[in-house]
Amino acid sequence: METPKHEHKVEEKHSHENKAETVKTESQKSEVQKHENKDETIKTESHRSEEHTHEHKTEEKKEGEKNKGKVENTKTEAKKEQVKKIVKKEEAIARGTSLSLSKRHCMYLCTFIKNKKIDQAIADLELVIKFKKPVPFKGEIPHRKGMMSGRYPINASMGFIKLLKSLRGNSLMNGLDLEKTKISYGSANWAHRPMRTENRRAKRTNVLIKAREMEDN
Repeated sequence: METPKHEHKVEEKHSHENKAETVKTESQKSEVQKHENKDETIKTESHRSEEHTHEHKTEEKKEGEKNKGKVENTKTEAKKEQVKKIVKKEEAIARGTSLSLSKRHCMYLCTFIKNKKIDQAIADLELVIKFKKPVPFKGEIPHRKGMMSGRYPINASMGFIKLLKSLRGNSLMNGLDLEKTKISYGSANWAHRPMRTENRRAKRTNVLIKAREMEDN
């Protein structure tokens, strides 16, 4: 039997509809793939840009560290140059002006510390303050053990310890060797003495101490 024309037309329509649906699904799939590919490309580009920025930051950090190292090297070189520029001098000086100390006590202390090393002189003066080592004096003064006459000038000894500490620092700055440096000169003179009550003058003394490198005899 022959199929009617109407049924044949219906089958053709169904076939056309199926073809159209397949075309739509294929086009939709292709569009989805295109979108996925675009997303992947965008992600890869963003990842590459992030890697590039990270590399750029690491390079900047390395350059900053290099610059810091250069600055530190320049500072150390400048310090070394300053140390090299220290010129060794023959002697070091410590000066005390208008000290409220007795001139007589200062004179005897100058002779007491002469030809001694700075640290040794400081140690001896500390013993004087503790009443363990007297300073030789002249005149009608009580006798002490090991000498004819002596006293314990505490205030003058404390002032001389400060001067000797500054003398030690000056000798180091002048490039002197403390093991060989000895006190070579000491003097005490009157300074300007202000008036006090009952027309009395106050005690004011100028002290000068010098040290230089000397060989042990």
